[in-house]
Amino acid sequence: MTGASTPERTYPARPYVAVSAAIFRDGRVLIIRRGRPPAASLYTLPGGVVELGETLAEAAAREVREETGIEIEPLALVGYRQVIARDPDGRVERHFVILPFAARWLGGEITLNEEIAEAQWLAPRELSNLATTEGLAEIIGTAWEKVKPST
Repeated sequence: MTGASTPERTYPARPYVAVSAAIFRDGRVLIIRRGRPPAASLYTLPGGVVELGETLAEAAAREVREETGIEIEPLALVGYRQVIARDPDGRVERHFVILPFAARWLGGEITLNEEIAEAQWLAPRELSNLATTEGLAEIIGTAWEKVKPST
């Protein structure tokens, strides 16, 4: 998530709303490995915090473009995830409500940066051997049902 480790998002007064995108291209989904905390080294979906005045779909498209350099078409929400991290004293250090989208790749090629250590287009079944964020396989499965070609 873009800016997920910024100081103003640590020990927040309220939860932050964020979006992510399960982006499909030729039957494969884009999986990234985070390059910095809070999810450093885990495989996940690109995304980040919704900005004031931005729709969820606009936020998903912008965050993906900023993080990866690719253009997407967000199609439908496919669930939610909550990330609540507490410090050793039990205080809420981070709190995000993440709304993942099913999305189609429209164009562009992935550009790595300090947030993304690695990016791969994988068949959904190839996730089983990766260290991922919680619930990633379920989100991707639900997203695939929204974007797969009808037979």
